[in-house]
Parts: sequence; C-alpha cells; structure tokens
Amino acid sequence: MISKTLENELSAYRIGEKVKQLRAERGLRLVELGSHTGMSAAMLSKIERGKLVPTLPTLMRIALVFSVGLDFFFSDERRRKAFAITRKGERIRLPADLDKKLVPYDFESLDYAALEPKLNAFLASFHELEKLPSHKHAGVEFIYLVSGRLELTWLEEAHVLEAGDSVYFDSGIEHAYRRLGSADCTGVVVTLPA
Repeated sequence: MISKTLENELSAYRIGEKVKQLRAERGLRLVELGSHTGMSAAMLSKIERGKLVPTLPTLMRIALVFSVGLDFFFSDERRRKAFAITRKGERIRLPADLDKKLVPYDFESLDYAALEPKLNAFLASFHELEKLPSHKHAGVEFIYLVSGRLELTWLEEAHVLEAGDSVYFDSGIEHAYRRLGSADCTGVVVTLPA
C-alpha cells in the first residue's frame, strides 16, 4: 500500500492524465492500449483516473507504446515549455574565460533557468584592456550596450559603440571587445549557435 504522502507527491505529476492524453492523441480505446501493453482495460482506466499509481515497469510498457521516455511522465510540463524567469538576486558573476589571463568581460547568465535554451543571453561587464584577446564561435551574436563605450573589433576593423547602440554579427569571425574609458560598460549579449 502506498503512503498518503507518496500518493500526494506522485499525483502532482498527473501521470494518469498524461497517459489519457497520449491515448486520446493516438485515437486508441482502452482495450486497444491494453492489447499493446498486455494490461487490462480496467487497470489502465484506474491509472488514467489516478486511482492506481503504476510501477516503473508498467509505466515503461505504456511509454514504449507511445514512443516517449519515462521523463515525459515525470517532468513538469511547464518546464518542457520555453519559459523561465531569472531573478536578479540569483545571478552569479563569472569571468568570461577562466583559462586566459586577459579576460575581456565578466558575465551573468540571464537564461540559466531555461531548460534547453535555443539561445544564450547574458549581462556583460566589459573591462578596459590594452591587448584585445580575440575569439570566435559558431553562430551569430547580438550586443545591446546599456552603459559606457565599447570597442568591438570584427574582421580586423574597430567599431565604437555608445550606450543605446546595438550590433548583430557573424560570431564565426574573430572578434574582440574592450571598454573605452574608465566608466562602467555593460551590455546585454545574446548568442545563437549555428
């Protein structure tokens, strides 16, 4: 017999509703799903109505019929969607590259809470450097300069950005950044892999 606490915790995953949803999407009756899984229609009905919590092997048999993984039943549906809030107080500032002595900026991830993000967004605090360490990475990059002045070198040409300016470029080309002057220089940087 399953304890009430475990039953309440498991009910939050709505496993029965998800089984019913999959069955309805495929247009299967309980009897048909039963013939594919080797379970009775009565047992499947209890699972769908939340009257019976299936064991992992039982749930795996159902998952195989619908070609989904067990994670489909145990992940929070809201987390499978593209929605995440990153609170200011939860961000951690890190150097852009721990391996190099010349670090062009520190950054705070703006999207670390997102599950499998399609892009990367961060707040960058650019440093004043004499030598510009260049780098490249697949995809494109977008920078919106929030404050200060920034020198961006791309295709060996220097471009100066002022607060409020933005730039979009192919980040597969060597590029480098540095703050101009002593005032704080921050920007929102978004990268999208190729």
